[in-house]
Amino acid sequence: MTDVVLRLSVRDLARADLATCGWAGSDHHLAGVARQLERARIGEVDYLAVCTESDVLVAKGGVDYQVKEGVGTLWQLAVHPALQSCGIGTFLVEAAELRIRNRGLRRAELAVEESNPRARALYRRLGYAEYDRQPDSWDEQAPDGSVRRYETMCVLMAKELP
Repeated sequence: MTDVVLRLSVRDLARADLATCGWAGSDHHLAGVARQLERARIGEVDYLAVCTESDVLVAKGGVDYQVKEGVGTLWQLAVHPALQSCGIGTFLVEAAELRIRNRGLRRAELAVEESNPRARALYRRLGYAEYDRQPDSWDEQAPDGSVRRYETMCVLMAKELP
């Protein structure tokens, strides 16, 4: 067996990155991410890109500072499917937490679908505690290109940052 080591870095997601993010969601989703980049430009959110040494994007995710006063809310976290369970999600969450702390905030929150036990286990392992559940919904693009409303139940999780 051979171990593969990836040297990772984090930077702000750029509009040019979206062309290589097809693994993260549909064209409809990526159009929404493009709109979030405008919010990043004015400081309402941070949108992060985790990249390899050769600047290949392997994960992305945002921190929204407008959801709740004094809280950084992690959202739209995604790791390339071929690289899941390799520690990249942990790297992304820790980078997001650093951004939150750098803004002088000490609480991170997120919502994760109840139907995603792997992600919930990751967040628990990183110190997030479940505190509530709530329904959520968003528009999603079907394989035929049509857009429909997706509805789900999410678990709300929070962590006090040192």
